[in-house]
Amino acid sequence: MNQMPLICVPFAGAGASFFYTWSEMAPDDIALMTVQLPGREWRLAEEPYTDAQQAADALFLELADELGGSGPVMLFGHSLGAVLAFELARRFCDHPGFDVARLMVSGSPGPWTQRTRRATGLADDEFFERVSEFAEYSDDTLKNPEVRELILPVLRADVEMHENYRPPHSDPLPAPIISIRGAEDQLVPVEQAAEWSDATSREFELLSLPGGHMYLMHSADELLRLAAGTARAWPNAQDHAAPAR
Repeated sequence: MNQMPLICVPFAGAGASFFYTWSEMAPDDIALMTVQLPGREWRLAEEPYTDAQQAADALFLELADELGGSGPVMLFGHSLGAVLAFELARRFCDHPGFDVARLMVSGSPGPWTQRTRRATGLADDEFFERVSEFAEYSDDTLKNPEVRELILPVLRADVEMHENYRPPHSDPLPAPIISIRGAEDQLVPVEQAAEWSDATSREFELLSLPGGHMYLMHSADELLRLAAGTARAWPNAQDHAAPAR
């Protein structure tokens, strides 16, 4: 069965493995593709990016090659992943062979809004405390000094990339956008999630799902159903195939 690719971009500190269970759950209409940023998992030895434009340029070339240079795509990204997915969507829209069927941004204010409280530059303990505060989530494994030492360079690079991100221009994306947030998210209020309406010249939808900032850890089914609905509605979607990854 032919499928439409759903490109998933992880949040700060995370790798492609976060989406492995999503691949197993994905409806037949979509083929999940996971973005792996340098500095983690099988790209552990590579230097992590600290600039979103450089990251998007390199990731787009990798994805475009894997996709064969043409076809419709969907993108999903959470928090840092949302702004990277937005930048990737721009590059897909600018390429004559691709169409962006939908951009799904999650847990993120509009791309022109920056945090007033930052974690970049803080001492290690305060940095981890601030990041946990942002995420409304504390991972007990980070109490292990060896784990903290391993993840710290990547997490610092990701946070710096996110907090220093500025869109290169204000032109709206010629693709539909849905902005999704956890209904109890204290980091991204509904007003900020709605700012993504200014980032598109096409259809916009705002959706709240149960949970806080990291709601997506328990909402894979609903997010995948949204993507599958887009794939089914896409004109001539049955004519396009995507590689599983």
